[in-house]
Amino acid sequence: MPAMLRREFLVTAATIGSAVPLIGLPGLAAAATGPTRITGPYTHENLALYFAHGPSAPGPVPLTLQEALAKGTFWVHETGDVNRLMVDNRGTEDVYVQAGDIVKGGKQDRVLTVSMLVPPKSGPVPIGAYCVEQGRWEKRGKEDAARFTSSDSAMPSRKAKIAMKAPAPEREISPLHRPDTGNRQNEVWRDVAETQSKLTRNIGAAVAAPESRSSLQLSLENKKVRETLAAYIAALKPLIDKAPDSLGFAFAVNGNLNSADLYPSHGLFRKLWPKLLEAAATEAIAEKNAKVPAAAAPDKDQISGFLAEAERGRKGERTINATTRLGTGETEKSYYFETRKTDGVWVHRNYLAR
Repeated sequence: MPAMLRREFLVTAATIGSAVPLIGLPGLAAAATGPTRITGPYTHENLALYFAHGPSAPGPVPLTLQEALAKGTFWVHETGDVNRLMVDNRGTEDVYVQAGDIVKGGKQDRVLTVSMLVPPKSGPVPIGAYCVEQGRWEKRGKEDAARFTSSDSAMPSRKAKIAMKAPAPEREISPLHRPDTGNRQNEVWRDVAETQSKLTRNIGAAVAAPESRSSLQLSLENKKVRETLAAYIAALKPLIDKAPDSLGFAFAVNGNLNSADLYPSHGLFRKLWPKLLEAAATEAIAEKNAKVPAAAAPDKDQISGFLAEAERGRKGERTINATTRLGTGETEKSYYFETRKTDGVWVHRNYLAR
């Protein structure tokens, strides 16, 4: 990595600010406060899923990052800073970006650390990121070194999400200065290597790609990984068709509660479902242990209790930009992250078991 990227001052990867105002989801002012019931578990091998149900916010559903990049109406640019990218919505529809989205290309593949809604014709908006690839700082094959053109995967590791998103230590001196960014990047790199190693062990084939052996994204595209993943997807993906009022989901791996993601509308959740499910199933494959049978899945009351307890945790708040804030909660057993507009309307809720 170039020396210029190792400077002492690093822009925060989780709380980077912007003067560009972001427009809230249409209809979100009328959104319900959250789910009213939990169903599940729905299981396949060592993965158990749970749906959170409730009334859905009305109004148009934004494009996902994956959709917008595929349409060519949304750009994600390099900036010369390994932990800072720029997004630019050049289209006519709102685009929803979620923390954990992996963007492929540029000078190194990255994972985005902020959930936000980017309005049409936004102009450049800064966003935090961590590398999920090491060593490369140049064009790869025919890819564009200046920008990222796809986001088909999400981070398949709870440990990496915690490394990226856990509340900053009290010594943080401003929302734009996190002294521990370098340590967090190292944790993400270590977890990427561990995930690759676990996938190699459990599918019986090397997953590192010749083009870039450290690239998590290329490992997720590995043919054997995709073949192993297919059974999970076939068993679990159709479940959403029987849950038309679902607002999000939680999941457990090997009987251990992992995380949950909730949204104001079923329409947004349904668009994100394939990507979210693939990440959860990939983590389940990586965490399989042939010597230790998976424990019984938690029941739905345990899921409800986990969500409620996480929301009651020690509170904090950070500014993402002029109209978007990140609320946090922390307990001995969980982390909670709520992206919301300054008027208090929430856009994304993420719960991580510790």
